[in-house]
Amino acid sequence: MNLYKRICGAVVLVLFLAASLLPVSAASREVLDLHTDAAVLIEAETGTLLYAGPDAEKPMPPASLTKIMTLLIAMEEMERGAVDWDTPITASQKAWETGGSTMFLNIGQQATFRDLIRGICIVSANDACVAIAEYLYGSEAAFVEQMNRRAKELGLENTHFVNSHGLHDDDHYMSPLDVARLAAYFIKTQPEAARFQSEREFTFNDIRQFNRNPLLGNFPGADGIKTGSTPEAGYCLAATSKQDGMRLISVVMNTPGNEERGEDSRVLLNYGFRNFQFVVLAEAGETVTTVPVTRGRRRELPATAKAPIRLVIPRHVNENRLEQVFSLPDSVKAPVEKGTPLGSVQVKLEGETLAEMELLAGDSVEKLGFFASLWRSIGDSISNLWQKIWSKVSN
Repeated sequence: MNLYKRICGAVVLVLFLAASLLPVSAASREVLDLHTDAAVLIEAETGTLLYAGPDAEKPMPPASLTKIMTLLIAMEEMERGAVDWDTPITASQKAWETGGSTMFLNIGQQATFRDLIRGICIVSANDACVAIAEYLYGSEAAFVEQMNRRAKELGLENTHFVNSHGLHDDDHYMSPLDVARLAAYFIKTQPEAARFQSEREFTFNDIRQFNRNPLLGNFPGADGIKTGSTPEAGYCLAATSKQDGMRLISVVMNTPGNEERGEDSRVLLNYGFRNFQFVVLAEAGETVTTVPVTRGRRRELPATAKAPIRLVIPRHVNENRLEQVFSLPDSVKAPVEKGTPLGSVQVKLEGETLAEMELLAGDSVEKLGFFASLWRSIGDSISNLWQKIWSKVSN
């Protein structure tokens, strides 16, 4: 199926950076040959949208892609101290009765929180989802309420959950774009759990199962994130790969088979790595420019980036073509405290704003005393006069 969607020229996903990033211009008007209209490709660090199929924002059954949110909630509860890796959790009858893919928990059996998380990450264990939900919130329904609250907080506008595992319900849905945004946030904030998703096999109760992600070991840099399939959802895959310092996340939903979801994911990721590059212009706290200081013990003040200035640009664009446009005062008057907002910088490419970042005072500058200020003024006047005389003599 020949599907086409131009690279967005006016939309960006701001996930968790302080920088306000805008998307890159199209590297090409390439038409991607995919098996589904429900396809998205983003760069994980900035959230820049690189490709979106016609159904990128359409709510649809997500199957086990649901579990990305389940994992996020569980890990956030561990951060709050509600559970640790070795906490024993008992499987209820409801957990045991949950259909679909499982890690084969028995009724009343205990498993550590770590085993349950690994079971979800590696073999998409539905029984583990229910067991964790019941342990942390008392019931799966209460856990799902938190899933929906979190979705709203993260700005997932086309998402609604009914259960913790993704088995079909007409009122349970996500859009491919929401899945991509959630996946990027999960990888960024929960790297320890995300690493489990690259493991190839999982054994519990002497039953050995294998990771169903078709890209693991078959695509350079692939190390996650989640598969899913039901008759209603088709075959879904949120995949990620990191190459040359750039991490991309692809999402395909409602593909006709396991082979097709793998093929489409490869097409998307290859498209991204071939056509785009990740550029770091400044890290947080790095000096971007300087601002003159009047009546201060120092004559100049470093203006530093409040947060990293990172962006994605087409591969054919040389970094030297990026233009920095500063919005700063001609000078600042001492005293100045470190961290004081000074202004901002915009990064532009051919007139299009790609990034904007607030600039802060990189150091504190004390005010000169009266006599020190007087002597500096006299010295500056003499220096200026000498420069004028020398200029006339030279001419």
